[in-house]
Amino acid sequence: MSTILFHEIVYGPVHSRRLGISLGINLLPYDGKLCSFDCIYCECGFNKDFRTNTHLPERENIKAALEDKLQSLRKENAKLDVITFAGNGEPTLHPKFAEIIEDTLFLRNLYYPTVKISVLSNGMHLTKTKVFDALKKVDEPILKLDSAFDATVRIIDRPNSPQYSVSKQVELYKKFNGNFILQTMFLRGEFEGNKIDNTTEKEVSAWLELVREMNPREVMIYTIDRQTPTKQLKKVPLEDLKKIAERVKQLGIKTNVAG
Repeated sequence: MSTILFHEIVYGPVHSRRLGISLGINLLPYDGKLCSFDCIYCECGFNKDFRTNTHLPERENIKAALEDKLQSLRKENAKLDVITFAGNGEPTLHPKFAEIIEDTLFLRNLYYPTVKISVLSNGMHLTKTKVFDALKKVDEPILKLDSAFDATVRIIDRPNSPQYSVSKQVELYKKFNGNFILQTMFLRGEFEGNKIDNTTEKEVSAWLELVREMNPREVMIYTIDRQTPTKQLKKVPLEDLKKIAERVKQLGIKTNVAG
């Protein structure tokens, strides 16, 4: 079982397949996982296996940890491409997410003004005005959509809200007016008796129609890279990912493929 948890508020820098040299920020408990999805491919494992009673880090501690790290990196003349909010679950769950984004923008402008700020999010909390407004301020709001079909999302991403639907999510994403990055995990395998393959023609065609409708400025296409909590999942070959990416490019949208 995968148990990759981030035990610091600020970690790295690490090399990201999709983002380059990335300094990570974890707004969630250091000893467990907190997420509104329970994806079967999550490197942090299943929610049920990593419950925590630890409090969320305070805004002031997050700001102090980030400033300390940025000061150190600048003294070392270290290269940095991006500051990425990811960590042990969904970063927008933090009640002070919007304020933390403001702090991060301030510190970025002070120490590394050319570095981008990215947020990896499942998009479930965009109904909160402060979350939506904060994500509009960052350079790279990277929002997830792994299938055009509710049934597939229920198997792969397992959102904890019974009200979740792809159509509602698409409407929320459209509010960015194209100024966001869509990320989609493609995978194959089996989980709890369900066959999984969101690379079939039915899946890809329906997904492409939603991509056309949302018109993001970029689409990140990727597959499994690390150990997953279930052993019956398979990577999608790079050539298959490139074929999907080519169809996205035909819509006039930039793609980023990570095999």
